[in-house]
Amino acid sequence: MEINVDETLSFQVLNRRIRESSDREITVKGIVGQRYVGAGLSGKHIEIYGTPGNALGAYLDGCEVTVHGNAQDATGDTMNGGRIVIYGNAGDATGYAMRGGRIYVQGNTGYRCGIHMKAYEELKPVIVIGGRAGSFLGEYQAGGIIAVLGQNSDGLPLVHNFCGTGMHGGVMYLRCDELPHRIPEQIRRERRHGSELPELKAILEDYCACFPCYDAEKLLAGNFFVLTPDSENPYKQMYVNN
Repeated sequence: MEINVDETLSFQVLNRRIRESSDREITVKGIVGQRYVGAGLSGKHIEIYGTPGNALGAYLDGCEVTVHGNAQDATGDTMNGGRIVIYGNAGDATGYAMRGGRIYVQGNTGYRCGIHMKAYEELKPVIVIGGRAGSFLGEYQAGGIIAVLGQNSDGLPLVHNFCGTGMHGGVMYLRCDELPHRIPEQIRRERRHGSELPELKAILEDYCACFPCYDAEKLLAGNFFVLTPDSENPYKQMYVNN
């Protein structure tokens, strides 16, 4: 099924057509900011050309979404499963409260990517960012995996301020030779070579299969800072006065 969109088509009508279609493969062309595309869906592959609006793939439950362009804010909000692949940049709060599935971004993300990410039993969400991330990456992260690869050419830092603020679970992999500034003291940081990170290797092989412009072996040939919560200096000590 193919849906051609213009600015007059409301997001309610667009999403109803996608949801009610019996086709598994759906192509949406010319999207111009319509919100909630793919929200709560499973069992479909949605190919999007243009710029979808906020909350793309919110509560996604197994759907595959591919965006040939940029995405706006809150992509993958509270998604449970499936995969979102973005051949461009993503806005603020990408993966907000994400609890399963994968989000792959070829370019950059805005502020608060991965905020409130969590994992439960076999559900382990993953976000991979090819370029850089804005401030408060992984804010209050409780589980899952975030990787930032630093393949940006704009000269800006790999991550901006306050990476991992409130982080109390999960792991971040930052591909860089020097630790980004303003990493909170409550975060444990360990410098490792990519070849020493088998969990990351499997993720990057899958990521690079989506983006042939990147090579997993070359990415893993670099150094990474592995960030995890420091159990000896947890964030709760900032808020609980014993």
